Amino acid sequence: MQLPLDLTLVDSNLLQAELSKLATYSQAEAPAVTRVVYSVQDLEARAYLKGLFMGAGLEVRQDAVGNIFARWPGENEARPAVGTGSHVDAIPNAGMYDGTVGVLGSLEAIRVLKRSGFRPLRSIELLMFTSEEPTRFGIGCLGSRLLSGALSPEAARALKDNDGHSLDKARANAGFTGMLEEVALPAGYFSHFLELHIEQGKILESEGASIGVVESIAAPASLRILVEGEGGHAGGVLMPDRRDALTGAAEIVLAVERLARATGSVDTVATVGMCEVSPGAVNSIPSRVTLWVDLRDTELARRDGVLNEILSTCSAVAERRGIAIQHEMLNADAPTECSPEITGLIASSCRRQGIRHRAIVSRAYHDSLFISRIAEVGMIFIPCRGGVSHRPDEYASPEDIARGVLVLAETLGALAGAV
Repeated sequence: MQLPLDLTLVDSNLLQAELSKLATYSQAEAPAVTRVVYSVQDLEARAYLKGLFMGAGLEVRQDAVGNIFARWPGENEARPAVGTGSHVDAIPNAGMYDGTVGVLGSLEAIRVLKRSGFRPLRSIELLMFTSEEPTRFGIGCLGSRLLSGALSPEAARALKDNDGHSLDKARANAGFTGMLEEVALPAGYFSHFLELHIEQGKILESEGASIGVVESIAAPASLRILVEGEGGHAGGVLMPDRRDALTGAAEIVLAVERLARATGSVDTVATVGMCEVSPGAVNSIPSRVTLWVDLRDTELARRDGVLNEILSTCSAVAERRGIAIQHEMLNADAPTECSPEITGLIASSCRRQGIRHRAIVSRAYHDSLFISRIAEVGMIFIPCRGGVSHRPDEYASPEDIARGVLVLAETLGALAGAV
């Protein structure tokens, strides 16, 4: 195959039809998409995808947690494969493009290479990751964490959903058997891994760029903070005698925002996304509050510096207000740099195709973050309208998706065509 390919090889109508069909496997009414891992709709979506993969002549297998592999064997299967893919699970009332563009777009990129007459020297393998979203088990990137060894089988077995079902029980009920110890990929399985994804921000759209060449992926630290005070009747307890858990929690919430802003870097972001108040009555002083904090940065030392300041603030608030504050770290993952080799190939493809592009940071984290532990990784971003994601009005244009597929196909071809 001689590069470059061209857009005429991308069947945009077919890809759009497949994206629309996939969106129908949902627990929410259109245009919203809700697809929680191991739900009936998730299993239906998996069956649909496996049918498409086999229809494209790919060899399909799945592992003990439901990660799906669709392989196009290369001429030298002894060499590490080139991987691509993303996820299709969706948080409640989300949209139809997050993750799915990376799965179905990867399938179309493989079909583009096949239409061109390309024959890979290295195998190309499409990977649909299980449970990138933390909706059911409270931890994101479950499948890629296990594949990369970032999550141990023992820790995975301890996970439970809100109904108290363990991961082992949930996956068995969904038909996924086998030992979790068998999920981790062997050393050298992938040489490179590429993920196509909507930006989930509005930088590309605002600058009129069609492709974002991701240079680094931010990583989250997530923690649960428990604030315990003393409840009582809202009219009977005088203000000097109060140990209100919610007012103490409010100080922490504001401190999280203030400390993230104080770094002076736009790459530091912090969110208190959930707050549970007990007993939850208008005429009762809150006795217990649970906060969930998400803190992200592309620089590990800066992120952990903010994290330590948040914990120091918790201690100071507890002492000053006479309340008890405890915390539990849910995860603290390291950010990663994308492979210069891959980013160079993506940028070269854009230049050949005359596609306007720019370097960009992924402030959301993705399965590629964990695959970077075992392979060189890169990500291709395409614009999403208004930067909207995780909402029913999430949208990426067919033209931008097609350009992303074309660049992905060229980059996969360059990597899989190398000895």
